[in-house]
Amino acid sequence: MESSSRVGGAAVRWTEGWARRREAPSPGVPVIGVLPGEGVGPEVTAAACRVLRAVENGAGRRFEIATGGPIGLEAEGLAGRVLTEEVAAFCADVFDRGGAVLAGPGGGRFVYDLRRRFDLFCKLSPLRPFDALSHAARLKVSAVAGCDVLIVRDGVEGVYQGEWDERRDREGGRVCEHRFRYTERHVRRLLAVAAGLAAQRRGALAVIVKSGGVPGISALWKAAGIEAASAAGVEIDVLDVDLAAYRLIQEPKKFDVVAAPNLFGDILTDLGAVLLGSRGLSFSGNFSEDGAAVYQTNHGSALDLAGLDRANPLGQISTLALMLRESFALAREADWIERGMAEVLRLGVRTFDISEEGTTLVGTAEMGERVAAAVERLARSAAG
Repeated sequence: MESSSRVGGAAVRWTEGWARRREAPSPGVPVIGVLPGEGVGPEVTAAACRVLRAVENGAGRRFEIATGGPIGLEAEGLAGRVLTEEVAAFCADVFDRGGAVLAGPGGGRFVYDLRRRFDLFCKLSPLRPFDALSHAARLKVSAVAGCDVLIVRDGVEGVYQGEWDERRDREGGRVCEHRFRYTERHVRRLLAVAAGLAAQRRGALAVIVKSGGVPGISALWKAAGIEAASAAGVEIDVLDVDLAAYRLIQEPKKFDVVAAPNLFGDILTDLGAVLLGSRGLSFSGNFSEDGAAVYQTNHGSALDLAGLDRANPLGQISTLALMLRESFALAREADWIERGMAEVLRLGVRTFDISEEGTTLVGTAEMGERVAAAVERLARSAAG
C-alpha cells in the first residue's frame, strides 16, 4: 500500500503543480504542528510521532514538533469554540514557517471551520488496501485485491459550509432551514486538480452528482467536469451518488479518481473504508493552493475507545507518510513508513478491528512501536 501515484516506478507527489509547497523563511529543521485531538486522538497521534522519531533516526534528520491546544468538543467545552483563535494562530504559524499540521480527530464543526479558515479546498483520500488484509475485509478478496481509488473531495463549499437557522411555524412546530452554494470558480479549480491527478494515474475521472435531486449544482459539476477531463485528456464518467456508492463496493477496481462535492465525498470516503477493512485505516490530506496542509484520519474520535489502548493507529501513521511526501518532498522516508506498516501486517500483527484467527493482537502503542522498529530496519538496510 502506498499513498502516492507511481509513474515509471517513481513516487509522484499528488500536489505537484497546483498546491505550492511553502518554503521556510530560513533553512532549518522542518516544522510539524501536532493537534492531538480528543477521544483516541492523543493515542494515535502519539503512535505516529513515535514512527516519526524512527524516521529521524533512520534518515539522520530532525523535525521540530510543536503541539497545539484542544480542538473539537473538548475546546468547545473549555473555550466555547471548536476551533479557537489560539489553535488557528498555531496552525497559521506552522504554515508560515513552511510546515504542515498533523491533526487527531476533533468533534463538532472543527474540521469544517478549519478548512474554511485556511481555504483547504481539496481533500485527498486514498483507498488502497494492504495486501495482507485481503481476508480481513468484509468483501471478497477478488473484489478488493488491486483496488486503488483516490477520492478528491471539496472542502470549502456545499452543504457543510452553508448557513442554517430555525424558526417556528404558525402551529408552533420547528422549521429548520439550510442554505448553501457552489461557485463556478471553486468547482473548476477542484475538478482541474482531479482531472490532473487522473492524467497522472490511469486516466479515468468519475464526477459525482445527483442530477434529479440537486439539478443546478449537478449541472455545474457535470459541465466543469467535462471541460476539465477534456483539457487533461482523460475519460469521464458522471455518476449519481447513489449509483456511485453501489459501484464503489460492487466493482471498486473500475474507479480511478473520484471527484465529489463535500457531502457526497464524505459519504463515499467513509463507505470506501470498507475496502480497506476498517475506518481506522482511512486517512487523508487537506490542501490549499498556497501550501497550507492539514493531515488527518477519516475516522472520528471514538470516545468509547479512549484510554483503552485499542484504537488502530495505522490511519494516523499513514497521514504522516502522506505528509512527508506531499509537504516535505521526503519520498524515501514516506516509503519506509508505508513499507513498514505493510511488513508488520504481513507478520500477522493486528489491532482488534482487523484481527483474524491466528494473528497477534496488539494495542495502539505496541502497533506504533512495531511499525517504528520496521521503519528503522528499512532505513538501516537502505543505508547499506
